[in-house]
Formats: sequence, structure tokens, C-alpha cells
Amino acid sequence: MAQRPRELTPDRSARHLFGFEMRRCREHAGMSLEGLAEVVKYSRSHLARIEVAAYMPPPDLAAALDAAFGTDGSFQRLYALARHEVHPDQFRRRMELEAQARIIAEFAGLIVPGLIQTEEYARAIFEARKPRASDDRVEQLVSARMARQALLRADPPPEFSAILDEAVLRRPVGGSAVMGRQLDRLVALAHTATTVVQVLPFAHGEHTLLGGALALFTLDGGRGVAYEEGIGTGNLLEDPEVFDDRRRAYDLLRAYALSPADSADLIRSVREALP
Repeated sequence: MAQRPRELTPDRSARHLFGFEMRRCREHAGMSLEGLAEVVKYSRSHLARIEVAAYMPPPDLAAALDAAFGTDGSFQRLYALARHEVHPDQFRRRMELEAQARIIAEFAGLIVPGLIQTEEYARAIFEARKPRASDDRVEQLVSARMARQALLRADPPPEFSAILDEAVLRRPVGGSAVMGRQLDRLVALAHTATTVVQVLPFAHGEHTLLGGALALFTLDGGRGVAYEEGIGTGNLLEDPEVFDDRRRAYDLLRAYALSPADSADLIRSVREALP
């Protein structure tokens, strides 16, 4: 039995309306997803995800759809709206992209990124952020964070790199013992076959990502998505131009960061100085 097409919700956002109109025009033309894929040169699976608003349409797809369906710029106008709207469930979508990514690059200005936190460090963070949460709730959050880290042990794992502001090392989250074990983990990950950890020293001064956190995900086919994070908030950035801008900012910081070997030496020195 053929799988029933997922019901669309064009009233939710411009992204959803784009997918709805894409399916409507495709079905009106008597065209399957496979047939449309041959015309616009995108894979069937990619187009299927765009129809249900799981993926942001790539910039050149809108013009290709207008040409295929003779819609006189309608898809390009819809894309102009969709590219600027906020995704309705930022963090859930971030987790999906993280799990799919071939390359993950993170900048952290205040705390160790979740993918490389120790269990004790993560627990201290959650207890500080959610002081009214029950012990059971905190443990659920810690368990979920530890489960995310399984992707770094996948076969094959993604390539992971992180640039840590020196402030990340200097703040003794959870106390000296907890922080010491976290620093040990950073040293172990500083330079492996699939991980790189570098430190941006205080001596560098101001920079374009000061005060924030950034994650860059590169997916199959080279599509990139950025995720900026603040206190309790996140912003998913799927527009290719915006992703390229954040990627340049990350690459510039990497040029100013210490090498993996020198970063490991600095992390060890901070570790040794703990009370």
C-alpha cells in the first residue's frame, strides 16, 4: 500500500506555504516527486522534506519551480518571505541537523559545548540554569545530553571542531574537581582523527562572536546551517548567505586561535592551577 502523503499546514508560516504550493503545483501538473527531481535537479528526498517544511528551500529552487510550473515569480516571492522567518521549533530542529551533520564546528564563549561536556559538568550547568527543577528532571536533562554525544562515536563519526574562548577554561563550573575532569576531557579531544579543540586566548581581545555561541552544521551535499545561542534562546539560520557569513567569522577566529597542541598545553596549565 502506498504511503499516504503527509498533511500540509500552509497557514503556519511562509515556509509551510512554500511547501504547500510546491505540492499543489506538482500534483496539478501530474508530476511525481521523482519527475520533479529530474526537472529541478534536486533529489526526491530533499524535495519531499521541503514540501513538509522540514527543510528551508535553497535559493535557486524557487526560480527553478517558477520555470517548471510557469508561476511567474510566485515561488521566488514566497522564498523572499520564508528566508527571513524564525523556525517554529528551533532547538528540536537543531538536534535533527546535528545528528545528520557530516561536519560540526562550534564556537563557545562561556561554557563547554554540550557535545563534549562531561556528565558532572552538564549536571552543574543544568542545576544552575534550572534551580527549581527536581532532581529527576535534572537527571533527565543530563541523560539526554549524554545521549546526544553518541553521534561522536558513530561509524563513521562527524568531523568535530571547537574553538573555546579562554573564559570557558577559567570558570570552574561545578568546582575544582568537576572542572578538572572536564579539562582532562578537552585535552583528550584536542587533536584526534575526528576532533579538534582550540582555544582563543584572552590576548586576542575583541572579536565578531564575542558574547555568544555558534554551531555550524555541514550536511550531505554541502548544505550548511548555523545555530546561534543565547541565554535560553536559539536562532536557526538556514539562509546560505547568512551561513557563509557565520562560517567566515568562525574561520577568522580559528586563524587567531592557538594550535591544537598549544591549546592542550594551555588547558593543562589551567588544570594544574586549580585549587
